[in-house]
Amino acid sequence: MKKNGLFLFLLLLLTAGTAHEFWLEPQRFIFSRGEEINIRFRVGEQFNGENWNSNRERIKQLQLFYADVTDDLSDHLSDVTGDSLQFTFFEEGTAMVCFQSVNSFIELNASQFHQYLEEDGLATALHYRKEHNESDSAGREYYQRSAKTLVQIGPVRTNVCMKRSSLPLDLVPLSHPYLMTGPDTLAVRIFFKNQEAPGLKVRIWKRLAGQVTVTDQLSDSSGTIRFAVQPEGEWMVSCVQMVRLANDSKAQWQSYWGSLTWGYTGKAVRSATSR
Repeated sequence: MKKNGLFLFLLLLLTAGTAHEFWLEPQRFIFSRGEEINIRFRVGEQFNGENWNSNRERIKQLQLFYADVTDDLSDHLSDVTGDSLQFTFFEEGTAMVCFQSVNSFIELNASQFHQYLEEDGLATALHYRKEHNESDSAGREYYQRSAKTLVQIGPVRTNVCMKRSSLPLDLVPLSHPYLMTGPDTLAVRIFFKNQEAPGLKVRIWKRLAGQVTVTDQLSDSSGTIRFAVQPEGEWMVSCVQMVRLANDSKAQWQSYWGSLTWGYTGKAVRSATSR
């Protein structure tokens, strides 16, 4: 594990549950050097959730990216039920935390599964079920979650936030969100298993002063969405990809849920050159 002048203290406690959106939520997003960062694992709806109730057995990967450093945090996970990850940076820069869960299984009755597919824009699955006379059958599904969060420590912006990760559903900003000083447009490209993911229904969430707004877009032919951003409040981009399974005795489908969070809550940070 590279130190690179960085002291990292970790205490991870996790807790279990199932619901739609899953995201990583720091207590705020802008920090001074040496402050403790506390990241909660959230699950719920409308960008309002509860702590995820699980432990390290439900985690496939948890990594920290900082400048040219990649730290595998999984060895630091506790088996004790809890709800947060704490660490402290003594350098300045942008940091990215990436999380992937192992598979979980869920079975929904036909009506519930149909509603779920409609709400999340999973037209391919809806069409398949109709064409194969499955619309009146229960839906049996494995699902896993991929989540990223971006935090800023001090004034130095680093381009780690624009790097691809190994997450199966990877949401990648094409410019640095923390370099925005006023209203601007942000592009996010979505990759599914290292390939650009066109035609996905993507939700863009904003939470400001307790009010949540959401807009939907379809990713274009390059898997990209573009949307207006003001550097205020907290933001999340989320989407889901679903594929049909062949010859699985338990499940018919595999879904991958992805999210990216960042925000402008915290201590004011003066502008600095990105590197």
